[in-house]
Amino acid sequence: MTRIDAKFADLKSKGKKAFVSYVMAGDPDFETSLELVKGLPGAGVDIIELGLPFTDPMADGPTIQLAGQRALDAGMTLNKTLELARQFRETDDTTPIVLMGYYNPIYSMGVDAFLSAAKAAGIDGLIVVDLPPEEDDELCLPAQAAGLNFIRLATPTTDDQRLPRVMQNTSGFVYYVSITGITGSAEAQAGDVGPEVARLKAATDLPIIVGFGINTPERAETIASLSDGAVVGSAIVSQLAQGKSTAEVLAFVKTLSDGAHRA
Repeated sequence: MTRIDAKFADLKSKGKKAFVSYVMAGDPDFETSLELVKGLPGAGVDIIELGLPFTDPMADGPTIQLAGQRALDAGMTLNKTLELARQFRETDDTTPIVLMGYYNPIYSMGVDAFLSAAKAAGIDGLIVVDLPPEEDDELCLPAQAAGLNFIRLATPTTDDQRLPRVMQNTSGFVYYVSITGITGSAEAQAGDVGPEVARLKAATDLPIIVGFGINTPERAETIASLSDGAVVGSAIVSQLAQGKSTAEVLAFVKTLSDGAHRA
């Protein structure tokens, strides 16, 4: 059982929904990013999504793209991202970390070397948005063999014919993208999300976590009430972009987690 599996089992036993936060590793710099990540569990975050900075993201809107660029400008790399996770693990051995990014940096390091390093750093799961199920032999299956969850995205355009293929080797949870578009570009609508979550639940026993378009405590509560939890990314990252202190960002995160946990 991975930390992700254990976390969802614990939340289920308490009748609680999950709150997942996304932050870009190294934004605006390594030390600030580490301080923020270390503070997330205390702000009510159940699972940390750690963004891997990359020069050419596809699913990310301007807010996340700029965060990635700030991190790259500050010298962030895949190795430094794993080092950030390793330092987090020195004081927290229970909060799951999901590394979210693109395949190019992993391919450049080499899959075997990456998986070994990720496991040693305390990474629990991977979301690699540009590797479809047809490429499972590339990273998904080796990752699962190494004891890492491989988390897949489902979207409003994932039809019933495609869905079984998407679910085939997914583990940990399913990340439902609530909108058609990039991060931070629109608001998740309860009327759209509810039926889609029900459709996914008919296809898998895994928890369904909803992300994209969630930016307030009220929306986090609404979306979490329809699913197994909510993800917030751009709204948190934009706080950093505005120059807010770590304490101010964490206070904002706490309002979001409180919202999700009320569901």
